Amino acid sequence: MRIAMLSAHSCPVGQLGTKDTGGMSVYIRELARELGKQGHQIDVFTRIHDPRDPVIESLSKNARLIHLRVGADEVMDKLVLYSYLPDFACSLEAFRKEHQLKYDLIFSHYWLSGQVGQEVRLWWGVPNLVMFHTLGIIKNSLGVGEDETELRVETESRLAQNCDRVIATTDREKDVLVDSCGASPDRVGVVPCGVNLRTFRPIDRTSARAKIGFGSEKLVLFAGRLEPLKGVDLLMRAFASLPSRRNTRLIILGEDDENEIEIDRLSRISDQLNIQEAVIFTGAVKHDLMPYFYNAADVCVVPSHYESFGLVALEALACGTPVVATDVGNLNSIIVEGRTGYVVEDHSAESLSAKMDEVLSWPKRSMGRSRLIRASVKGHSWASVAGQVNEEFQTVLSRQLAAAD
Repeated sequence: MRIAMLSAHSCPVGQLGTKDTGGMSVYIRELARELGKQGHQIDVFTRIHDPRDPVIESLSKNARLIHLRVGADEVMDKLVLYSYLPDFACSLEAFRKEHQLKYDLIFSHYWLSGQVGQEVRLWWGVPNLVMFHTLGIIKNSLGVGEDETELRVETESRLAQNCDRVIATTDREKDVLVDSCGASPDRVGVVPCGVNLRTFRPIDRTSARAKIGFGSEKLVLFAGRLEPLKGVDLLMRAFASLPSRRNTRLIILGEDDENEIEIDRLSRISDQLNIQEAVIFTGAVKHDLMPYFYNAADVCVVPSHYESFGLVALEALACGTPVVATDVGNLNSIIVEGRTGYVVEDHSAESLSAKMDEVLSWPKRSMGRSRLIRASVKGHSWASVAGQVNEEFQTVLSRQLAAAD
């Protein structure tokens, strides 16, 4: 098949941990590459975010990234971008016509892309599948950070009801789509997230630490964009409550979305908790360095108030690093209690601290133990995910053929 994947607001090859570039970008890039390996022709459409962006960039065999000129050649606020979505659709159609392409289906990522996909599907006469990655209605229900706009919430509900199929990453997300967004249960498929098992793998901890500049101290790692929803302040309170913090460091890896407002807030919290000397803000790091950070860490913590799935936990486990997480996404079915980490259900700093302390007191991790932890996520390879996504494609196309008859 020839498939058009849409990522209107976020570039799949952007710097991870920066504004609008996180787990969704990883998902799109890795899935496109794997679908390409399986013989499909994949075109991922995004907009130019930087004047240096090439129009066409190869992702792998049969998969390429296409930058469309939509608005200014710079990062654009999502609500500003909303007014440019018709231009995005027109630029997409112009590219298709210029290169005389015919697509079999559209796979839209995030609500902005879903809106474009709904327009284009009418022009092309092909189905539009939508994956939201996060849902505004869930974010607003948590009362953490700024509320998402009514525009987003209403658009997501409309898309959930009217697109050809929605792909959710968990049964929990499917329930919200059905119960709160009005999606028909038989038009929502569930496919888990994946992890690149070639990139994320156990390596010697001493070498990993030397690579990123650490020695024998104990290391607690957080990785992700810095925003209130990620719960880094909760992690800091948990870290401050550790029974023994001697020779222990908290590495906070990622950038915030609002010109360092969140970093300033977190820095003040670390001062108030008197842990500032133990907290290290690294900023965003290159993707190829991430395995070293995971392997160097004694424990990776996911303290989020909301995750659609929990990609960071998958990556850490694939590296053989135990994870302590709040009960978000699909982590309660991925983390093996007491063997690969813990899931904290009450979302309190005290419980998070207690489980972090347990993992930090485990015997020094051997390569054998790392391999056992890694084995728990081997079923989440991108090849497996791509196979399941392809089944969703076939379901939609079969229904389209049946309706035509």
